[in-house]
Amino acid sequence: MSTPEPNIAARPVHSMPAASGPVVLQVLPSLDTGGAERGTVDIAGAVQADGGTAIVASEGGPMENELKRIGALHLKMPLASKNPLVMHRNVSRLARAIESYGVDLVHARSRAPAWSARAAVRRTGRHFITTFHAPYNFSNALKKHYNAVMADGERVIAISEFIAKHVREHYKVDPKTLRVIHRGVDLARFDPDKVSAERMIQLSTRWRLPDGLPLILMPGRLTRWKGQVVLLEALRHLRDLDYRCVLVGSDQGRTAYRRELEALITRNGLAEKVSLLDECKDMPAAYMLSDVVVSASTDPEGFGRIVGEAQALGRPVVASDHGGAREQLVAERTGFLFPVGDAEALAASLRKALELSPEARARLHDEAIARVRQHFSKDQMCAKTIALYKEVLRAGARAPGAHP
Repeated sequence: MSTPEPNIAARPVHSMPAASGPVVLQVLPSLDTGGAERGTVDIAGAVQADGGTAIVASEGGPMENELKRIGALHLKMPLASKNPLVMHRNVSRLARAIESYGVDLVHARSRAPAWSARAAVRRTGRHFITTFHAPYNFSNALKKHYNAVMADGERVIAISEFIAKHVREHYKVDPKTLRVIHRGVDLARFDPDKVSAERMIQLSTRWRLPDGLPLILMPGRLTRWKGQVVLLEALRHLRDLDYRCVLVGSDQGRTAYRRELEALITRNGLAEKVSLLDECKDMPAAYMLSDVVVSASTDPEGFGRIVGEAQALGRPVVASDHGGAREQLVAERTGFLFPVGDAEALAASLRKALELSPEARARLHDEAIARVRQHFSKDQMCAKTIALYKEVLRAGARAPGAHP
């Protein structure tokens, strides 16, 4: 079944609103909720605010509405597909969009779209940059070659020092082109002074949380590598404590894994203490209700958005000791790190967090908030990315192999 062509000519360059800045096209598979998607929308807003024109190409998703609200344009294309034929057709789709809208720079945020985008910018002579969001796995030379497109931009953004190290070690990249721009937390949204008591009460009521019991919160979609099983095993070691635990996140169709978690909760005697809930639309209130937030990923996170968001609200975080969490947490001061997959060590760290004295909790609260505001804000991420765009455009160089 053929995929219908997007109506790229619906808004050609001569009919677009006049802009003083560049036209930037970001490409990614879809606009579902996630760190890469959130960063895409944030940068689109920054481009618009800086006087440029922001365009996003993807298969679409729930975050399309956010693009509309900030005045960005969305082009619907089958960019999530890894089918070689579809990827080849996406080259022409993207090339037509680049020419039609007068795109100056293309920013690729995922591998399959990046292959099509790189070919399109070579065809049209535009600029090409990438963001390396994760330490993509590879078990053979072919898979590594597939990943390598993400290290082939005129500039390569790594979302953490951890990712930058991974890129340097495994891919051929000019050190001058590799830049670390940490993913940013929206401090206008994740601000403890802006989360009302009413919002917290409404969420607590919806979740049926009992009064007076500490809350252990684990946000994240229900997928095995996020470590929900590790947390449920850790809770077996906290039988002497009274608490409630909420695992909040969509299973995205992984119903078998949800059933496995439900069975583990029952088997471990945790049915009265642990709830599996779907996505939460008010995460700032969820964090504020919590006494400790858990990030138990078994694979390293490129950055770890949960760690930053929870700290921005002054919450203690217990996280796996790898990936981007190491850069965000100051161990024993703004949170706790535990060996990856070690349920008993996770339990010990949870106990420490739950038993913090009021004075220690207040110190942690203040230092965690200050650290996020100093190093990991959305405004910093956007400013550094916009500056990088301008640097590339000033340099005048085109994507490797581009046709003038």
